[in-house]
Amino acid sequence: MFTMKPRSTRTVWAGVAAVFAVSLLASCTQEQQNKISRGVQNWTGTNGVLEIYAGDKVVRRFLKIDKLSTAAGTDDGKARPYRFGYGVLDENLNMQADSGEKKVYFEVSDYGTNYLFFENPH
Repeated sequence: MFTMKPRSTRTVWAGVAAVFAVSLLASCTQEQQNKISRGVQNWTGTNGVLEIYAGDKVVRRFLKIDKLSTAAGTDDGKARPYRFGYGVLDENLNMQADSGEKKVYFEVSDYGTNYLFFENPH
């Protein structure tokens, strides 16, 4: 004969919360889902890499970037034409944060700057 083991209240509530979260997410538009995903990513962090190009050559690389933010105006709140963040300046362009390479603040203009931001595959 099969008998069911009683579940703890905590397990039941965790299941209810999971079902609620999935149904809430399913009812969101794609843009809302993207915003939620970016919010989670901002909270958990990303091991991002930003490469800046001159033609087809990498001239600057920043490692260990948590997020790349769009600047907003103080008074009007409108988006500004540059991105900013903090990352380790990879001075020797070897894709490693070596000793002596420090975390710095950077800005990248939308005007004429060729750059690529991606998650570090290593």
